[in-house]
Amino acid sequence: MLPDSRLFLQPEGCAPMASLVFVRGGTVRCTRRGCAEAGCLPEPSDLRSLSERSKSVPAGGRGKGLPDDMSESYIQNLFAERIGGSQYGKSQAIYKFEKIKRAKRAAMAAHPSAEIIDLGVGEPDEMAFPEVVKKLCAEARKPENRGYADNGDAVLKEAAARYLERVCGVKGINPETEVLHSIGSKAALSILPAALINPGDYVLMTVPGYPVFGTHAKYLGGKVHNLPLTEANRFLPDLDSVPVGVLKQAKVLVLNYPNNPTGASATPGFFAKAVAFARAHNLVIIHDAAYAALVFEGRPLSFLSTPGAKDVGVELHSASKSFNMTGWRCGFVAGNELLVRAYGDVKDNNDSGQFLAIQHAAAHGFDHPGITEKIAAKYSRRMDGLVAVLTKAGFQARKPRGSFFLYVKAPKAAVTTGGARMEFRSAEEVSQWLISEKLISTVPWDDAGAYLRFSVTFAAKTAAGERRTLATVAERLGDVRFEF
Repeated sequence: MLPDSRLFLQPEGCAPMASLVFVRGGTVRCTRRGCAEAGCLPEPSDLRSLSERSKSVPAGGRGKGLPDDMSESYIQNLFAERIGGSQYGKSQAIYKFEKIKRAKRAAMAAHPSAEIIDLGVGEPDEMAFPEVVKKLCAEARKPENRGYADNGDAVLKEAAARYLERVCGVKGINPETEVLHSIGSKAALSILPAALINPGDYVLMTVPGYPVFGTHAKYLGGKVHNLPLTEANRFLPDLDSVPVGVLKQAKVLVLNYPNNPTGASATPGFFAKAVAFARAHNLVIIHDAAYAALVFEGRPLSFLSTPGAKDVGVELHSASKSFNMTGWRCGFVAGNELLVRAYGDVKDNNDSGQFLAIQHAAAHGFDHPGITEKIAAKYSRRMDGLVAVLTKAGFQARKPRGSFFLYVKAPKAAVTTGGARMEFRSAEEVSQWLISEKLISTVPWDDAGAYLRFSVTFAAKTAAGERRTLATVAERLGDVRFEF
C-alpha cells in the first residue's frame, strides 16, 4: 500500500498514485512517460514527515502504510561526520557543475539541431601524442612491468629530475630521495594532508581554487583559512592578511600557478616572498604546478627554482595537462627530501603505485618537452582568438601568460538588440543564461567577486575548426550588449 497521495506534488496530467515508485533516498518518481525526468517530488516538510514515519518501521517488516524499501537502513546512522553523518545523501543542494550539466541537457533538448559550444571544459581536447601511446604499448609488453609498482622505479624519477633542470632551470634535484611519482596531482593532494595535518591545524588555501587538499585536511580535523585571489592583487594571495591567531596554528600554504581558474601566473618575487613567509612562520608550501609548462612565452616558472624553496616545500607536476594524458593519471612530487619521504610512506598505505608502463610513458613525455611546447602553442593561438571575440563583445579580457583558462569579470546585465534586458545577481546566473540563451557553456566563480572562466580546450581538430568555433561564439554574442 502506498502512502497518502496528499504527500506528493504531481505535475498536471500525471497518472494516479499507482504510477509512483520509491527510489534511493526516499525520493519519489513517476513511472509514467514524460514524468521520468521531472519526477513527482514530495514537499520538504512532507519528506521530513515520511522520514519520521519510516523510523517507526520495525526491523524486517512494514510500518503502517509504508513499503519495505521506505524503511531507513541502519547504515544511514554509521556514516562518518566528515561526509555528513546520518544526513549523508539527504541534501537537496545542487552543486555548480551539476547545475551546468543540467542546463546543458535542457539546452540540447530545447535546441536539438544546434551545437553547444563548451568553453568550460577543464581538460585537453586531444589524445596523447602518438609517440607516447607507442611507448606505453611497448612498455606494457614487458613482463618486468606487470606487477605492483609500489612507489615506482628509477625511470620516472630520473626523467623528472632531468625535466626540472632542463625545462624549469631547477638544479640539484636528487631523483632517488627528492622525487616520487603520483597517480595524478589530485591523488597527491589527497595523500599529503595525512602526512602533515592534526586536528586543529590550519591550512592556508586560495579561493577560488582547487579545494582537494583543504577537503582532506578537514577530514582529518584540520581547518582551512581562505585567501581571496583578487584582480587588485593580480590574483596572488595577500600573505600579510592572515590573522595572527590563524598563523600560530597554520602548517601548510597551498599554491597553484599558473592558476586554476584565474589563469594568473606567479612571479619570482612572489615565490621568494612565499618562501620567506614559510620560514618565518614554520610553514610547509605545497605548490600544485599542474599547468606550469603551459606557458605562452619564456621558460616555465617552478617554485623550486626559488632560493630556499626546497627547504620549505614540494612541487607537484602532472602529465595530464602538459602531455594530454588526463586519464592516464601520472605525475610526480619533488622537493624537500623529508616531505617526499613522508608522502611516500603515506602513499604506500594508500595505493600500490601507477602501472609502470604508464610511468615510463610519462617519463618519455617529460624527456620530450617539445610535445608540451606544441600543445602550448595551440592554446596560445586559441587564446588570442578568444580574447579578441570577448573583447569585441564588451568583456575585459586579457591574455594570461599561461594555462588554458581565461578569467573575466561577469556582466551585471545583458541587453539584446530587441531591447530585452536581463539582470544578473551572480556569475552563476550569467553562466546559466549563456547556456540556455546562447548555447555557450562556461564555469562561474563567485568566491572572490563574480567571474566567468572560459577555457580554450574546446573541441576543434584544426586551426580552421578553431576559427569556425570562435566565429560562432562571436555571432551568438553579437546581438547582446553587456553591462558591467
